Amino acid sequence: MSTVEEPQTSTSSSACREMSFAERQAERMKRLRSLHTARNEARSHNHQEVVAEEARNKLPPNYEAKRRQAEWLLEDQKKREEAAKQGKEYDRVKLLNISAVEAERLERKKKKKNPDQGFSTYEQATVRQYNRLVKNMPTTDMEQYEKQKQKYGDAFYGGPNVIIHGMHEDRKEAVDKMVNDLEGQIAKRAKYSRRRIHNDDADIDYINERNAKFNKKLERFYGEHTAEIKQNLERGTAI
Repeated sequence: MSTVEEPQTSTSSSACREMSFAERQAERMKRLRSLHTARNEARSHNHQEVVAEEARNKLPPNYEAKRRQAEWLLEDQKKREEAAKQGKEYDRVKLLNISAVEAERLERKKKKKNPDQGFSTYEQATVRQYNRLVKNMPTTDMEQYEKQKQKYGDAFYGGPNVIIHGMHEDRKEAVDKMVNDLEGQIAKRAKYSRRRIHNDDADIDYINERNAKFNKKLERFYGEHTAEIKQNLERGTAI
């Protein structure tokens, strides 16, 4: 009887060892699949970050400021509509949530005809200058206007087939006014100087003030493209 039972015990022990190896192999494959999944997720996430960063780099420099301004305008319009539905005056409700100093500043700013909102774009600066020049124009002399209209006829408004060169003579008063205005603009630009912080630790790579401004322009436009060349020259490793 003992000779018959011994092979059965050996077969059972071998089966247990084989199951243990299969379980270990299954665990390894499970971990391998988990690592593959994590790698694919990291690759996808990195790709999304690269695409998002490239999209941000293509945006204009003042995109964030414009976005915040647009969000504020939408929120302000929403609150204004809610106040209108409740029969309340929005400007009065708005003043309840700000300090007296801020309210006074906003009121002074509102009273200005052409307030200086600060530089935003060159188009806005041009529009502001145009409005200022139009505001300074004298009142139109309607009598003189009608006389010129009768004198020039169809040439008064001009057209594709009308030659007006030499027909109109500028008045001396108008020429003097234009000259005075241009001289005033030149004098104002000459007095204007934006305060800049001087950095004592910065490298001196200029010979005079004009050359310093020119070097700053070069750095602003070409600095990122020539940074490596400049570093090689400073280290003495340039080819």
